[in-house]
Amino acid sequence: MTTPSDTQTMILSRAATRPGNLALPLPEGLVGAAAKMVVGKMIARGWLEEVEANLRRSEPMWRETGDGHGTTLIATEAGLEAIGIEPVVASAVANVRKARPQPEPVQMPCDSETVKPVAIRAGTKQAQIIAMLQRPEGATVAEIVAATGWLAHTVRGSISGALKKKLGLPIATEKVEGRGTVYKLP
Repeated sequence: MTTPSDTQTMILSRAATRPGNLALPLPEGLVGAAAKMVVGKMIARGWLEEVEANLRRSEPMWRETGDGHGTTLIATEAGLEAIGIEPVVASAVANVRKARPQPEPVQMPCDSETVKPVAIRAGTKQAQIIAMLQRPEGATVAEIVAATGWLAHTVRGSISGALKKKLGLPIATEKVEGRGTVYKLP
């Protein structure tokens, strides 16, 4: 497998921390022909994908298509795996973008640069919980408590706060006879 260069790693790392894995804006100083060359290689390797930009959400444009629309760049599962983000976490984030459109952002009077995007790191308890929820049988709070060593209220708070609200993951619940409430990622 080809390893990404320092510039490519920087682009993918920044994309991993942005909502929807947006790869734009590119690092400062990477413009013109150099940007086209780097992005072209990353698209050819399957690390970046060019998708239609949602201008209502103010997504940055990579290029205009000529029909009044534009495209933006997102990091793919393969791109995130190339920089060491677990495939389970990468697929969860990628599936969320494909599954449902993100809600329109609410315009706040504060400075938009003060909001920090959320990053999912490989090998963390959060990544472990996401992997458990992606299993066909899902996971109960007791199973997650056993796997992470957290208390039950911490697990419930992580599911509702970090996973549902911050990451926007569509977590479903269902009552199962003998197990109790089971949480699943579709």
